[in-house]
Amino acid sequence: MRYIIYGAGAVGGVIGGRLFQAGRDVVLIARGAHLDAIRANGLTLESPDARDTLAIPAVAAPGELTLGANDVVVLAMKSQDTPGALSALEAAGGAECALLIAQNGVENERAALRRFARVYTTTVMLPSTHLEPGVVQANSAPMSGILDVGRYPSGADAVAEAICADLAASTFSSHPEPDVMAWKYQKLLLNLGNAIQAICGEDRSPDARELLSRAKAEAEACFTAAGIRYVGDAADAARRGTLITVRPIAGAARGGGSTWQSIQRGKAEVESDYLNGEVVLLGRLHGVPTPANELLRAEANEQARQRIVPGTLSAADLLKRLA
Repeated sequence: MRYIIYGAGAVGGVIGGRLFQAGRDVVLIARGAHLDAIRANGLTLESPDARDTLAIPAVAAPGELTLGANDVVVLAMKSQDTPGALSALEAAGGAECALLIAQNGVENERAALRRFARVYTTTVMLPSTHLEPGVVQANSAPMSGILDVGRYPSGADAVAEAICADLAASTFSSHPEPDVMAWKYQKLLLNLGNAIQAICGEDRSPDARELLSRAKAEAEACFTAAGIRYVGDAADAARRGTLITVRPIAGAARGGGSTWQSIQRGKAEVESDYLNGEVVLLGRLHGVPTPANELLRAEANEQARQRIVPGTLSAADLLKRLA
C-alpha cells in the first residue's frame, strides 16, 4: 500500500515520517511555506531521542498524483478544511482509494462517507507539534502514540488489519478496533479542553478543571440523550497505560495541543466548531443545555479571528461569564 498523507502537519507529518522511516511508501500533501521547506530540505522529524531529516516526496494537491485502489489517503488536516480536501480528492480520481480519518472530532467520517465508499478511522492519541515550516515533532518516545483503526461506521476488515500492522512497525501501538467510534466519542470528551488551552494558555488552576468538568458533563448528557456509545474514562486510561510518554525535545517541553498550535501559527480558523461545537449541536438536537461548550466554541473562534494570544483570558474569567 502507498500512504498519501493529506495534511502533513503535526499529526500527519509524524504519521508519514514514521511510516517512511519504517520503509513504507509515503507521499505528503502539504501547502505554503511548509511544503516549500519539505521540497527544499526534506521533512525534519524531531523526537525526544532523535532529529531526522527525511526525503519524503511532497506535492501541493491530490491532482498531482495518480490515485488507485492500493492507496490509503490519511486525512490529517483540521476539520474545517475537510470539505475542500474531499472535493479535491474526488476531482483527482480518488474514488477507489481507502480513506483513513486521522482527525479529531466525529464529523469527518460522515463527510467522507458521502463521497467515498472505503472509509476507515482512527482514534488519534498522538502528542505532536508543528510550529515551524518543514519541522514536526513526535513528543512521545519511544512509542510515538496509539492509533487503533476500524472501518467506519463499524467493523475491522483486512485493510484495517494491514494498516494497523504498518503502524505497529512504525513506533505506534495499533490494533484493529471494530467499535472505533465509541473510542472517538471518548476522545472528543478529552478534546473539549483544547479550547480552554487555546483561550487561557497553560492555566492549570481549579477554575480550569471546573470549566473542563462542566464541558464534559454537558457532553456526556448529550451522548446519553442521543444514545451515543462511548467507552468511558477507565477503558481509555487502560488502553493508554504507560505507552505514551511525553518528554522534552532539545530541552524544551511541549507547548499546547492542536487548537493552541493553530493560534500560535496565526491561523484565523480553529476546529472548535467540530469539538465543543459538536456538543452544542447535539444539545440543540436533543434539548440538552450546553452553555459551557457554546462559550468555549465561540471564544476560541474569536481568539483566532482577532489573533489574541492564549492566556489573555483566564478560566476564572470564563466561569464568571457562565455564572
